[in-house]
Amino acid sequence: PFQDVRITEEEWKTLKNSTPFGHVPVLEVNGQPLPQSFAIFRYLASMFGMAGKTPFEAALVDALADQYKDYFAEIYPDLKPLFHNISQNNDTISTKEPARDKFFPILERTAKNNGSNGHFVGSSLTWVDLLIADHVWTLNKYFPDFLSSYPTVLDTVKKINATPRLKEWIANRK
Repeated sequence: PFQDVRITEEEWKTLKNSTPFGHVPVLEVNGQPLPQSFAIFRYLASMFGMAGKTPFEAALVDALADQYKDYFAEIYPDLKPLFHNISQNNDTISTKEPARDKFFPILERTAKNNGSNGHFVGSSLTWVDLLIADHVWTLNKYFPDFLSSYPTVLDTVKKINATPRLKEWIANRK
């Protein structure tokens, strides 16, 4: 069974030193902690058949995820206030454009080269589809027209989010 354990800032003060790398997330599997979000993503993807159907697809998924990490490292300082509920002037959207304009053309091309089939790699749902769909949802929430120049990305994410179980989860998430 899966337990989603959320911790408060107060709880974090006492738990921080007990985590493997001093930060969250940490997935506990059979009493063993697994730190780092991307390690957790890859582990769960391999457990649930979402890493890619072939070793080459899995490598393409990892490559796209690594490209995302490069992009996110660049854009995160501008998005950090959103993640920490700090008010931000949305007029600063122009500071986010250079990172967007490096990464999203790659995504647009990747989705087209994959046949615009509703996935970024292969023909079935992968963890990188979920990663990108969640990020696009966040961007669209705060900056509705920010990705309007990337219609294939938006269409791909729309198809990903229409996956029945994912659609249900999105409707009920907090």
